Amino acid sequence: MGKWEGFFSNETKGLKSSEIRDLLKLTEGRNVISFAGGLPDPSTFPVEDIKKITDEILDTKSSSALQYTATAGVSELRKELVSFTGLRGITGISENNIFVSVGSQEALFILFNVLVDPGDNVVVEKPTYLTALNVLRTRKPQFHGVTVTDKGPDLHALESQLRKLKSEGKKVKLMYVIPTAQNPAGTTMYLDDRKYLMELASSYDFLVVEDDAYGFLVFEGDNPPPLKALDKEGRVIYLGTFSKILSPGLRLGWIVADEEIIREVELFKQNVDLHTPSLNQFIAAEAIRRGVIQSNLPKTKALYKQKRDYMIGAMDKYFPSIVRRTKPVGGMFVFAWLPEKFNTTQLLQEAMLKGVAYVPGNSFYYDYSGANTMRINFSFPSKDEIEKGIEILGNLIKSKL
Repeated sequence: MGKWEGFFSNETKGLKSSEIRDLLKLTEGRNVISFAGGLPDPSTFPVEDIKKITDEILDTKSSSALQYTATAGVSELRKELVSFTGLRGITGISENNIFVSVGSQEALFILFNVLVDPGDNVVVEKPTYLTALNVLRTRKPQFHGVTVTDKGPDLHALESQLRKLKSEGKKVKLMYVIPTAQNPAGTTMYLDDRKYLMELASSYDFLVVEDDAYGFLVFEGDNPPPLKALDKEGRVIYLGTFSKILSPGLRLGWIVADEEIIREVELFKQNVDLHTPSLNQFIAAEAIRRGVIQSNLPKTKALYKQKRDYMIGAMDKYFPSIVRRTKPVGGMFVFAWLPEKFNTTQLLQEAMLKGVAYVPGNSFYYDYSGANTMRINFSFPSKDEIEKGIEILGNLIKSKL
């Protein structure tokens, strides 16, 4: 027991360190090929544009850009986000439906705090984004999992779960879902399934928190409109982020939701950090206005598609054929299933000694199942590192078969 443990609140017992953050700490400064983080390729950062924009803002708007600003966000950015979100097919919104957060991470934290009480029935995909799970766990809901297939979540299984819960007099409050280039599985839901999910949300009356972190980074096949674009009732809360399309260091995300929900989020944020950094918001607004993000996307998508192909080629070459993997249509990750007897958390220790890191997959499951799975990032490592790292990993897996 630590010296001060008796002073910490009960809430801290629910806090779990992010596996990815821990891994990034371990791999820092070591000669380890890291497939662990969800880091963008730094060559995609529009450095010169950001430099130019920042200089101009400081020359012409310093009195606003360096000042406190509104909790919901700088109105210039919120206006730009109305049209920018329109590029994803979301229409009929105004700046009052937009809220600017410190990354979509803060948006998740605030939303789950204003929406979820202990014991509430919450649906998540299996697997799903681990940090969203970690935030949700602190709220102590009743979790219900929906298996992700290669076409996205199994909605027929969801419907029978919903029916069963209803017959027991229980009601689902919300579903957290990543319909496009899912993290970690890399799958995208078909349009028909999106419509089906919206029908289920309506008939069983639950909210949908739609995380669209990779919506602008689909590099293959269809990119159907987000659930929010199909939402007739205002029950979808949409999350976007600048981390993957401009820079994660700016820590900027946004929410699109019904005004009533935005108001609650605003009240909560006033007690968290007052507002999102003003200067960063002005930079992002200008980056949208000048088309910096829009013109940078094709290059980023082409690069990630190339790296994905490279990684999948390497996996086909070095991994035993018994390993199942996804073929992501966008985003930054390949998810893999090893034979049942494997424990990828234990395997990681050996992999790190051999110079490779990945994220064990069990953290992406609300019930910590999936002990034989792993998430592998292709956006950050170079092609040589992908080749070399996958070869090391493949040989390690083969040696255990």
